[in-house]
Amino acid sequence: MDTVLTHLTTLLTTKFDVPAERAVPTATLADLELDSLAAVELYVTLQDHWGVPMDDSEATPDRTVEEVARSVTTLLGRQQSTAGPEAIQ
Repeated sequence: MDTVLTHLTTLLTTKFDVPAERAVPTATLADLELDSLAAVELYVTLQDHWGVPMDDSEATPDRTVEEVARSVTTLLGRQQSTAGPEAIQ
């Protein structure tokens, strides 16, 4: 999850102009002042980057940075387990 969390934090600071000191795992999307449109854009960006199907209906203001990162990590794990051994190299 560390790689996903690091990428998410970088994304928040660069694309969404969140000050680095505020982009902490316990911060909610509301704490970071992401409105609903920005939260959905965050999910779409993560989906595009990681190639996993993010459910943008989960992009709610009460989600923490850590919860978002955990969701991506879980989806990545599912993707690897269904890809089969030939896809993992």
